Amino acid sequence: MKEQAGSENESPAVRRGKKVREQVLGSKHIERARNAQTDLDADFQTFITETAWGSVWARPGLDLRTRHLITIGLLAGLGREQELKLHLSSIQNTGTTWDDVRETLMHVAVYAGIPAANSAFAIAKQIIAQQPTGEADHA
Repeated sequence: MKEQAGSENESPAVRRGKKVREQVLGSKHIERARNAQTDLDADFQTFITETAWGSVWARPGLDLRTRHLITIGLLAGLGREQELKLHLSSIQNTGTTWDDVRETLMHVAVYAGIPAANSAFAIAKQIIAQQPTGEADHA
């Protein structure tokens, strides 16, 4: 069962979550996720859209850039490489820069450990190398 865009049965948090998730991760990721969804994970996808994206990411108090940096730091510290790659690949969507990422990963080194930061820096370098210019944007 694929996620229905704009379903009448969606909660306000799901609708907010869809909007924020697309803003942060981009429409290409949303389309890939939607196409990969099955009956097995449909409820889970709704759950994360409603809770993570529609409730936490949509809260007032922190802007998306700040939330993105917190998320990157947590994912790096926990060694969640797949999710870290996803968030590092979408930093431009929230105004996050590679300078911001570098400083966040320096904090990871101190508070979560050098191996965690080392792995995260390696992932970041892979993402940068895949960019059209092959260089970090320091905007």
